[in-house]
Amino acid sequence: MITVLITTYREAATIGLALDAFLPQLPAASELLVICPDAETTAVVHQYAKKFPRVRHVPEPERRGKPAALNLGLQAAQGDIVIFSDGDVVIGDAALAPLLAPFADEKVGAVTGRPFSSSPRATKLGYWSHVLVEGAHQTRLARDATGDFLLCSGYLFAARRSLIQSIPEDALAEDAVISHRIAEQGFRIRYAPDAAVFVKYPDNYADWLRQKVRSTGGYAQDYVRNSPFSMRSAKLEAQQGSLLALKFAQSPRELWWTLLLFVARLHLWLLVFWRVRVLKRPLTTLWQRVESTK
Repeated sequence: MITVLITTYREAATIGLALDAFLPQLPAASELLVICPDAETTAVVHQYAKKFPRVRHVPEPERRGKPAALNLGLQAAQGDIVIFSDGDVVIGDAALAPLLAPFADEKVGAVTGRPFSSSPRATKLGYWSHVLVEGAHQTRLARDATGDFLLCSGYLFAARRSLIQSIPEDALAEDAVISHRIAEQGFRIRYAPDAAVFVKYPDNYADWLRQKVRSTGGYAQDYVRNSPFSMRSAKLEAQQGSLLALKFAQSPRELWWTLLLFVARLHLWLLVFWRVRVLKRPLTTLWQRVESTK
């Protein structure tokens, strides 16, 4: 039994695309649960539920953030394997089969897909997204080959339901928390590079910071920072990602954008240290909606 959990909020314009990509690929024994609180998105989900019995809306009486929404979905899920995704991304045409295949090994606790940027490389912010997703791809390939710990991408990953009790409701990076807790139980996380998911990234610096401070800030929280496993930090990013980013540039303009990205990432990590480690701002403050990714 497979359960797909999609969390979404005010994404009536994109949730249909997300569902259309999942539905043709779902195994016979599966369900697709959508957790959302707003009326507009819920109306679209109800339309799909009338046509497709495996689609079900999980009501979210009050909006308390993505971790709380995921906990509602986990409580309702009937599947042994749970696939996590978002309402503003689109999975590839043949993404689910490679995502699920590694679970034939009982020692595998989770499998992560591969994000692709659908933002234009010809713009600075679009170029940054291509650099970062390629860096994550190369890191996951290398760590998967050696059997090392690797992080799941919240845009598309699957995990054994029995290994996830609940997610702390103040977790800024729920994918990181789930990844670390699965690894801490002795299970391996695999990478499925053929399990593609297409993501639109922010197109302005203010939105970029809003998104990245929240997601990167999750690695400064105790749930992740105190774990014996590590894949992402400011130090590791500088050591392992700098050369790859420089090699990624194919023109003087892209090289200049790469140098600007180094400055932006330093700015980001300083903000994370100040807002998460020092000020300890709550999820409700740090999780700000980013419109340019819709």
